[in-house]
Amino acid sequence: MQLSIRDQVPLLTVVLSAAALGAVFAAVGGVIPTSIIPRVDPLLDVIPELNVVISATAIGTIIAGWRAIRRNEVTRHRNYMLTSFALFSAFLVFYIYRISLRSPTEFPGPASIEQFVYFPILGIHILLAVLCVPLLLYVILLAVSRPVEEIYRTRHRSVGQIAAVLWLISFSLGIVVYGMLYVVY
Repeated sequence: MQLSIRDQVPLLTVVLSAAALGAVFAAVGGVIPTSIIPRVDPLLDVIPELNVVISATAIGTIIAGWRAIRRNEVTRHRNYMLTSFALFSAFLVFYIYRISLRSPTEFPGPASIEQFVYFPILGIHILLAVLCVPLLLYVILLAVSRPVEEIYRTRHRSVGQIAAVLWLISFSLGIVVYGMLYVVY
């Protein structure tokens, strides 16, 4: 008997989440061999700014998607949320690429600001980003594996609302982290 995606949403969520988060942690941990990654220094130099633009754009598309579904514009909601997920995916790819080839950026400001402001903001940003991965994969897999009328009988809405809020906060805090690393100090 062949099982479809719709029958395997929880399992696929776990597998895809483990793969995505494994790639991030491998990059942060320096496990990915840099010899297999083509190094494009001009791209590496602009990734922080590129990811801020991606984050700001994603904030806009998440809000637009949320507004669309509140107006019962399902197709528009789907398009905005898939765009948001594509932006999130691009952010992660760029982040993994940069962090694999360059060390994390050191905080250039005062140690007290680093300890009591920067690290807590960064920690919350990272925690929410990690939590978002399985939540987002779960709601997307539900959405793409079922007809629209059936989605309303799943946990898509309740999990999606949580995911959207956490996603917005994570993207916003990521912009704050960028500002503290590259603009303020």
